[in-house]
Amino acid sequence: MPALRVPKREAEPVKRMLKKLGLYDGKRRPKREGEFVLLPVIEDPLLHSLGYEVLPSELPLRPERQLYKNLESVLAGRLSEDELKHLRRYDIVGDIAVIQVPRELSHRVDDIVWGLRKVHPFIRVVAQKGFHEGAFRIREYSIIWGERRLETVHRENGVQIKVDLSKAFFNPRMKGERYRLAQLVQDGERILIPFAGVLPYALVIARYKRAKITAVELNREAYELGLENIELNRERLKGEIEFIHGDVFDVLPELPTHDRVISPTPRGVDALALTLGRAEKWLHYYDFVHEADVGAFRTKIMDACAMLGRECGVRVKKVSDFKPHVFKVCADVGLR
Repeated sequence: MPALRVPKREAEPVKRMLKKLGLYDGKRRPKREGEFVLLPVIEDPLLHSLGYEVLPSELPLRPERQLYKNLESVLAGRLSEDELKHLRRYDIVGDIAVIQVPRELSHRVDDIVWGLRKVHPFIRVVAQKGFHEGAFRIREYSIIWGERRLETVHRENGVQIKVDLSKAFFNPRMKGERYRLAQLVQDGERILIPFAGVLPYALVIARYKRAKITAVELNREAYELGLENIELNRERLKGEIEFIHGDVFDVLPELPTHDRVISPTPRGVDALALTLGRAEKWLHYYDFVHEADVGAFRTKIMDACAMLGRECGVRVKKVSDFKPHVFKVCADVGLR
C-alpha cells in the first residue's frame, strides 16, 4: 500500500489536504521516520502530482474501534433510512459528546447515545445543546447520559485545554484553524488576541512558536480557566502568554500595537476598526458572513484600512458553516 513521505512540520496540513481530496487511508496509522512522516494514502494517480515522494509502505492497521467511521454508518442497523437523514453533526470536547437531537429523533435518544459510545468509547458524558445565551455566548446544555458535569480537559494540537461548557464558550471545530495560525506566526512576534476565551488560540501558538502573546477576555470564569490552562501547559509552551481580564473595547486602546492581531470576534460584535488599529503587519479577523456578502465584507475591510491611512491586502477564507448560506470566515489582512 502507498504512503506519502512529507517533512514532519508539514504533516498536519498535508493530512488535512489528503482528507479533503479523499486520498487519506484512515484504516492505517502514520509513521514517523526521523524528520519525515509517512502518511497512509489510497492508490490514486493524483498522488504523484502533489509534490511529495510516494513510497510503498506496510503501515500498521488501526484497531477496529479507531477506524474512521461516522455515527450514521454505526446506526444504519438501528435507524430507518428516513431517520438517518435527521442526524445532526456533533462535537467531541474532551470526554464530552455534544449533540443536538431534532424532534424527529426524540424517540431514538438511547440509540444515538449507544452509537456515540460505539464510535467514541472514551466519552463519559453526552450533553444535548440548547441556545446561546448572554453576552458571553454560553449555551444551555442538558446531560442525557453519563456523569453530571460539563467540565473536561480537551486535547488538541499538543496542548491541554480545561473547559467548562456551562461557564465559557469553546469551539472544538476551530482546531485546524488554530494550527494554521500557529504555522503563520514567526518566532519573536508580538501577538494580540482579544476575545481570548479560555486561551485556545494563545496556547496553540505558544506551543509551537517563541512568541510574546497578550490576550484579553471579559468573562471572569473564562479568564480563570485560561489562567489554569497556562499552568496546565507550562512545560509545553515555547512562547509567553500575558492574560488580561477586561473589556476589549476598554483595554485595547490602552495597549501598544502588535505585529499580529488575531480576533475570534463574537457574532454580532464589530471590532474591525479597533483591531485594525492595533495591528502593525497582520490582522486575522473572524466574522459571520452570508455567501452573497463576501465581496462586500472584503470591501468593508479595505475601506477601514483606508480610513486609517493604511494599504492592505485581504484574503477571505471560509472557516466553517454556520447556517444555510452563512459561513464563519477569517479575513487574513496584510498591512503595509
